[in-house]
Amino acid sequence: MLGMGLSLVSQDFKRVLLYPRAIFIGLFNQLILLPLIGFGIASFFDLPPEIAVGILILAACPGGPTSNLISHLSKADLALSVTLTALSSLITILTIPFLVNFALAHFLEEGQLIELNILETIAQIFIIVVLPVTLGMLIRHYNPQFAGRMSKPVRIASGIVLLLIIVGLVIKEKENFVSYFKQAGIAAFLLNVITMFVGYYSARLFKLANKQAISISIESGIQNGTLAITIAVVLLNNAAFAIAPAVYSLLMFFTGGMIIYLGNRIISSE
Repeated sequence: MLGMGLSLVSQDFKRVLLYPRAIFIGLFNQLILLPLIGFGIASFFDLPPEIAVGILILAACPGGPTSNLISHLSKADLALSVTLTALSSLITILTIPFLVNFALAHFLEEGQLIELNILETIAQIFIIVVLPVTLGMLIRHYNPQFAGRMSKPVRIASGIVLLLIIVGLVIKEKENFVSYFKQAGIAAFLLNVITMFVGYYSARLFKLANKQAISISIESGIQNGTLAITIAVVLLNNAAFAIAPAVYSLLMFFTGGMIIYLGNRIISSE
């Protein structure tokens, strides 16, 4: 989140006035269609409760800094990508607690039920998301040279931290991880691919340019696995809920590479 803040300026939020149709389609996909698709996948595959909850937590966390990097490498509309990431990160402070509580109530048996305190969770997500993003933006505003120098090291550090978390989860759940990967792998992969597909073609349906359609595809399909893992491990104190986001975070690099290749081909052919 700090790394994302280092890449943002106030103008990124003002772009909503320049791309109202693209912003609306992107946010509708991220905040409405993504959770519905996630719920459909979790229900259709009759997943174990912990995996199903993990899929819903993941679907509640759209965007993230990785989506901006993939948009950049795909030659997509980076300004639109950054704007969607910024707006969805703010809005999901309010939506995540309700979606996670719904997942817990729906998929867990009554004896297992853990209920999130809505106001407390909003406050915690505010600390996890808004404060570091704001700090990053302030650093960039007052010292853009330092922000530029730190952008890459912070991004690398974020990747290392994510890798360590995933390795830690694998070690902690080593007895179950292979079976979890079998159970969560297809669901996580489908969540990723279906939402990217829906994102691209919904944008094209509304006559948006290919660059914008590719950005919306990426923002719809690339979820914030790090935030999902944080919610599972820190807020819910249950590593099993983090298995699906961890599996997804591994698969995402393969699908991300695929959309980078396709995006370059589509844009180059125009």
